[in-house]
Amino acid sequence: MKGLVFERSLPRFAASRLASALSGSGRGAGVSPLRLAELDPPALPGPEWLRVRPLLAGICGSDLSTVDGRSSRYFEDVVSFPFVPGHEVVGVVEGPSVPGGPEPDSRVVLQPVLGCEARGIDPPCPPCAAGEVGGCERVAFGHLAPGLQIGYCADTGGGWSSAGLVAHVSQVHGVPDALSDEDAVLVEPTACAVHAVLRARVAPGATVAVVGAGTLGLTFLASLRHLAGPGTVLVGAKHPLQRRLASELGADVVVAPDQLGRAVRLRSRSLEFSGHLSGGADVVADCVGSAESLAQSLAMVRPRGRVVLVGMPGTVHVDLASLWHREVELAGAYAYGTEDVDGTRRRTFDLAMEVVGRFGLGRLVSAAYPVERFEEAIAHAGAAGRRGAVKVVFELRPRARRGAAS
Repeated sequence: MKGLVFERSLPRFAASRLASALSGSGRGAGVSPLRLAELDPPALPGPEWLRVRPLLAGICGSDLSTVDGRSSRYFEDVVSFPFVPGHEVVGVVEGPSVPGGPEPDSRVVLQPVLGCEARGIDPPCPPCAAGEVGGCERVAFGHLAPGLQIGYCADTGGGWSSAGLVAHVSQVHGVPDALSDEDAVLVEPTACAVHAVLRARVAPGATVAVVGAGTLGLTFLASLRHLAGPGTVLVGAKHPLQRRLASELGADVVVAPDQLGRAVRLRSRSLEFSGHLSGGADVVADCVGSAESLAQSLAMVRPRGRVVLVGMPGTVHVDLASLWHREVELAGAYAYGTEDVDGTRRRTFDLAMEVVGRFGLGRLVSAAYPVERFEEAIAHAGAAGRRGAVKVVFELRPRARRGAAS
């Protein structure tokens, strides 16, 4: 069984980073520590663990940063090598059933964060005890190798392999028959977007600006329309397909990224000084995670407004004087768990499935590649916007199953 393995190699990390800098994101695949290999299925870590055979596995921005050697050194202690990447997964349960878990041959999506329950830590840390597995304080401890989540842990395997992966029963969620495989592989990134929307605390009638219209920007937009009652939603989208999808998913104003600040200024009737607006948007969602996108977000949020980091940032250099002077809130939004919605606690993944089904987000899947063509797949994902694509995935389904809703 073939799969992709990422190994620790400082020379290849450096070569990949250089190739990416010279040629663009995703171009480091050919020299990165990522390689195709024959793999055996990973061992089950305990009796409450399941084998999952991936059907589709997405390529996300954090995957590209890892392959390109651009990911933050912050993550070095919460990754174990060698690991099989891939955490955006829809798959099929294999092997014997586990009490309280899905039946064999049923479709599941993966909640990949390795919290206290998966790590066998009892009592759990306070975030895990509260159902906030994304805030787990024990990601490098317990009976598993260090790993923030499946797809970055040497013991679990990952989605970019036909050898499959192992997941704790608490990490799998059954997929409704109404969702296709393409819909289902969007559930995990949509869960991130759902959590970000709820972290943003959007008041009814608020003006919301969304920086970026890739997978995270579009799923944030759909989740915003499903869960909140904003007034005007403005989106900065670089490419034609992104602009069309943003309009279809509920944006009121869609402009080129360099025109988003002007659109917010007109909407908020603000003046401009020192590159910042005197007023601005109530909430800005940075769905890119670069120094430029964060600076743009701070420049167009109103005083005492809120900027939510949805896209994963690395090491950035940004002038934070306006953050201090204007008392802006800057909040990170990572992963999922349970959410407070209208006074009721609900699982983020359940909410994400609602969003995916309502908006038909499977249409964001633009291309699927076998793992043997991983260099093409990663290059395509790195250039998705300008190549008229959104989400690029690895295709691991049997041929008879491809293209069919399950």
